[in-house]
Amino acid sequence: MGNRAGRSDFEWVYTDQPHTQRRKEMLAKYPAIKALMRPDPYLKWTVTAMVLAQLLACWLAQGLAWRWLFFWAYAFGGCVNHSLTLAIHDISHNTAFGTGRPSRNRWFAIFANLPVGLPYAASFKKYHVDHHRYLGGDGLDVDVPTYFEGRLFCTPARKLLWLALQPFFYTLRPLCVHPKAMTRMELCNTLVQLAADATIYALWGLKPMVYLLASSLLGLGLHPISGHFVAEHYMFLKGHETYSYYGPLNWITFNVGYHMEHHDFPSIPSCNLPLVRKIAPEYYDHLPQHHSWVKAPALTPLLRAPLCRPSPKKRPPQPGATRSWR
Repeated sequence: MGNRAGRSDFEWVYTDQPHTQRRKEMLAKYPAIKALMRPDPYLKWTVTAMVLAQLLACWLAQGLAWRWLFFWAYAFGGCVNHSLTLAIHDISHNTAFGTGRPSRNRWFAIFANLPVGLPYAASFKKYHVDHHRYLGGDGLDVDVPTYFEGRLFCTPARKLLWLALQPFFYTLRPLCVHPKAMTRMELCNTLVQLAADATIYALWGLKPMVYLLASSLLGLGLHPISGHFVAEHYMFLKGHETYSYYGPLNWITFNVGYHMEHHDFPSIPSCNLPLVRKIAPEYYDHLPQHHSWVKAPALTPLLRAPLCRPSPKKRPPQPGATRSWR
C-alpha cells in the first residue's frame, strides 16, 4: 500500500485526438448517423420525474434517524443525484430541446440541478466545451488532474482518498487550472439554487438539506457509478485516451458509458448512442473497453500505477469541434 508512483505522473502525447477524423469517416460512410442528431423527446420527462422523486425523498427524510438518512443518501439519493449530473451533461449538448433552443436547455439544466444542492449546471457547460475541444489539453481540459493531485495522491491509499474526494476536486480544479469570469447564467444558477435550498429548509428543516448534499457528495465519491470518472479517459492502454463501457449501469446513467461514441458525436443524445455502435460496429468493437466500473481494469490501474492521463500541448481549436453544441 506504500508504493509510490514513478518519475512520470502523466502520459504525454502530441497527436490530435482521434474523434474528429473518425467522425468525418463515419458520416461519409454512414449518412444515416445524421438522423440521430435530434433532441431526446423523453429526456425532459425523465429528468422531471427524478427531480420530483428527490423532493419526495426530502419530505420523507424529515422523520429518518441520521444513520438511515445517510444510508438512503448513499443507496438511493446518490444514484439519483449522480444520474442528474449526467443528465446535465447530456443537456449541456442541447439534447433536451435541440440546438435551436439553447436558452431552454440552459434553464432546464438549472432545473435538473435543484436536487444536487449546490449550483453546478451553468459552470459545467462553460468548462465542458473545452473538454471536447481540447481533450486532455494541459491547462485547458479541467478534467485532467493537476500536478498537485498527481504528486500528492501517489500511493494506493491516497488514491482511494482521491476517489472519495472527487466532488471537491471537480469543483475546485477549474478555479485553479483555467479560471474564467463568472457568467450571467452562473449567477442565475446560483440564485435559483439558493432559493430552492432555502425553500426546502423553511418547509422541512435541516435533514432534507443534509440528505440532498450527502446524496451528491456520497454519490459522486466512493460509489459504484463513480467508476466512470476514471474509466472514461485515464490511459489504461497506451495510445488510447477514451474508453467505452457497455454494461447495465448505462441504464441509470444516461448511457455515459458510451463515451467513445459520445466524443465522436457530441450532438447525438445519450438515448441514441447505442445506435451509433449498432450502425457502425467496425469502428468500436475492436477498441479497448471497460467491462465494469467497479472491478479491474476500471479502478485497479489507478490504485496501483501512476496517475496518468494524456495531456497534449495546448493547440488551437480544431475546425468544427464545438459546432454541435454552440
